[in-house]
Amino acid sequence: MPYLTDHARLTPDKPAMISAETGRAVTFGELSERSNRLARYLYDAGLRRGDHIAVLMENNLAFMEPVWAAFRSGLYVTSVNRYLPPDEVAYIVGDCGAKALVTSWAKRETAAALADMIPGVTIRLMVGGTIPGWDSYEAALAGSSPEPLEREWMGDSMLYSSGTTGRPKGILRPLPEVTPAEGFAGRQSVNRYGLGAEAVYLSPAPLYHAAPLGYVLTVQSWGGTVVMMERFDAEQALSLIERYKVTHSQWVPTMFVRMLKLPSEIRTKYDLSSHRVAVHAAAPCPVEVKRRMIEWWGPILYEYYAGTEASGSTFITSEDWLAHPGSVGRAALGVLHICDEAGEELPPGETGLIYFERDAPTFEYHNDPAKTAAARHPRHPGWNALGDVGYLDEDGYLYLTDRQAFMIISGGVNIYPQAIEDALVTHPKVQDVAVFGVPDAEMGEAVKAVIEPAPGHAPGDELAGELLEFARSKLAHYMAPRSIDFIEAMPRLPTGKLYKRLLRDPYWQDKKI
Repeated sequence: MPYLTDHARLTPDKPAMISAETGRAVTFGELSERSNRLARYLYDAGLRRGDHIAVLMENNLAFMEPVWAAFRSGLYVTSVNRYLPPDEVAYIVGDCGAKALVTSWAKRETAAALADMIPGVTIRLMVGGTIPGWDSYEAALAGSSPEPLEREWMGDSMLYSSGTTGRPKGILRPLPEVTPAEGFAGRQSVNRYGLGAEAVYLSPAPLYHAAPLGYVLTVQSWGGTVVMMERFDAEQALSLIERYKVTHSQWVPTMFVRMLKLPSEIRTKYDLSSHRVAVHAAAPCPVEVKRRMIEWWGPILYEYYAGTEASGSTFITSEDWLAHPGSVGRAALGVLHICDEAGEELPPGETGLIYFERDAPTFEYHNDPAKTAAARHPRHPGWNALGDVGYLDEDGYLYLTDRQAFMIISGGVNIYPQAIEDALVTHPKVQDVAVFGVPDAEMGEAVKAVIEPAPGHAPGDELAGELLEFARSKLAHYMAPRSIDFIEAMPRLPTGKLYKRLLRDPYWQDKKI
């Protein structure tokens, strides 16, 4: 099967990645040559198979060059959340043991603050300019050979969890003992979305995240073109599908919500006929939101549930979802088990912790054996949990209920915030919502909703009363929020994940409802 080197030889001038903001492109010839030069530079500096590098960059046309350099030279690459403050960046870069860090001029303030915080990083390169303590990325490549290494090994990513419930965890998998061409051939052997050289893939999310990074790599390995959005904008995303005749895309549910809330004249003005596959994951999608997306775009939505840990996955088509609304599909990799707190397997319909069974553990949390052990089933070491709660129906379809860490226990009753959030987000005056438990002297915890109002709607008692009444009409009485607070902007990552602990912690520290 084809690989980056083949595309650089056969179609050197074809765009491998296009910037949605500027229209500039990096060709396959340029991507292959620059990643070779960087791989050579790192090798000449002493890095060897199994060593680590890190990337701290905005969505930049150069982003995939160090990633491909790692994947073609047997290195681990850690892409760091570009929104993190310097001390958290330093923690990740130090924890992964990176010997090299590639950043950009746009991140120069963070880079300057990092100077004395990353003593183990001896190679510090900056794209698009330099500051004291950082060397020019472009100069480093110019002085390095464009020839591939004599022996190329398949590398891998070592990414960190988002840290929405605590300190980020590095997810380490053993390196495969294959060449990059063999490694990507293995990845390409499962091609359920019909990728190929003709694919045009819209990437609206940050490249540092596992899903966008993995899909961009895969699309480019096939010789397809990536249209990279620097930041998500609902209308611009639709315009890009029309302009570039996008065939494939990947989304998170909050993006669907934003697009659905566009005025109908905006939603219908763009030609989306080229669009064949819209993949979504990262967070559960409210049933009504997904139903409306299928009505709008047709049965081109494909959903999966998985984690960076790669311990298992599910998959569902639009047609299957319409027959099993709310499901994230049946197992596509691994065997699903639902277990109670004691590790006993539960029958269909009963909610518990989700495990994927594999022949052997597929990952470990780097430098954290306790967290690694906590993710394993107490009696079956090949069963791994990602911390999510859900249930299986009689046909083996999985339904996600919530994150285990966010379950509310009120009066001895387990309440999962996701169902409440899914109901409230459908209200036309709600832009975004988060639900969690807050202290309650009588019940232990009470249900609190924090709302980001939709544009044009003012927060206040009148809106709170309207939303509480709406929630009571949609939910069982014990699930309806006891109170609502408002927030100007939800602390949500561009990946769709919510930093819910930032909202919840002050209520517990101050013991206020």
